[in-house]
Amino acid sequence: MKVICGLGNPGPEYEATRHNVGWWVVEALRRAWDFPAFRAKGIARFSDGARAGRGGEPIVLVEPLTYMNRSGTALAPLARLEGFEVAGDLLVVADDVNLAVGRTRLRPAGSAGGHNGLASVEAALGTRAYARLRVGVGAKPPGESLSDWVLSPMPPEDEETVLDLLPELVACVETWLDQGAEAAMQHCNR
Repeated sequence: MKVICGLGNPGPEYEATRHNVGWWVVEALRRAWDFPAFRAKGIARFSDGARAGRGGEPIVLVEPLTYMNRSGTALAPLARLEGFEVAGDLLVVADDVNLAVGRTRLRPAGSAGGHNGLASVEAALGTRAYARLRVGVGAKPPGESLSDWVLSPMPPEDEETVLDLLPELVACVETWLDQGAEAAMQHCNR
């Protein structure tokens, strides 16, 4: 089983914000793979299925319904699943203020880099060894708080840049699924 988790915040007031770009990506995956609509169960929403060409291997898409800084709570049960290896079976998708809008970076492991959602995942799983795909949302302007920046909607041109990038991000995740993190880095990092 592979798990792809998009980080974000629940509620309609956050749907169009920079912090919800992870949810945008897993929604694009769900549509591309024709998975069923997300359904809430406990502290997360799930959609699952098997992508064509993957030999029936189950894929679970996850959107934590906790707020960003508690995202790891929704993933903590994965560490106890028999046969699930966090290092090879989990991909977390998150926004990144250290990358320009439209830039992406996939890594097989690493630090949270100041991202509270990734820090929560690391704490819940007890490891930094999980793949993460970061999607650039641009740096905050001088004088603006980081929380106000990531919780505000993108200007239309930035939103369009990210939305136009979604097919490439679907292909990036497919490369991760089919060939692993190292190959996906070649495909995704821009």
